Amino acid sequence: MEAIVAIFVITAGIVGVLSLVTQTISSAIVSEDKLIAAYLAQEGIEIIRNIRDTNWIEAETYFNDWNEGLTGCSGGCEADYTTSSILDPTLPSYNGGRFLKIDGGFYNYTSGTDTKFKRKITIGSGPIADSLNVKVEVFWQEKGKTFNVPAQENLYNWYQ
Repeated sequence: MEAIVAIFVITAGIVGVLSLVTQTISSAIVSEDKLIAAYLAQEGIEIIRNIRDTNWIEAETYFNDWNEGLTGCSGGCEADYTTSSILDPTLPSYNGGRFLKIDGGFYNYTSGTDTKFKRKITIGSGPIADSLNVKVEVFWQEKGKTFNVPAQENLYNWYQ
């Protein structure tokens, strides 16, 4: 009888430890994905900022407005550093979103291996005239649950 009780206690302890290890590994994976998503969301804002800055640089040569290509994203757009040109920075529509790909450590839409992440960039009117409100959401699914990480920033036309 004592041996059966001892085996039960040891088994319960081992099952508890294995359950804790499994839960820790699962939490680590979700935490890693949240960190990647946060960086992808911030990158989305930086891409829009880069387009705005390029419009300023090219304003005198190509007569770009500071917000050219950025006003048609109220329903959501996709962007990476390869999707826009200087002369026509029009961004593709989100339409449910494509998965970002990873190629050599860089995320994009054109080459590489599909990831689990989708990025939606929404651009609307900012809080004052000559400003834009940029919202970026990165979505992914893990074990049937949908996660998202948002980021938001206002960009201004301070180059006058």
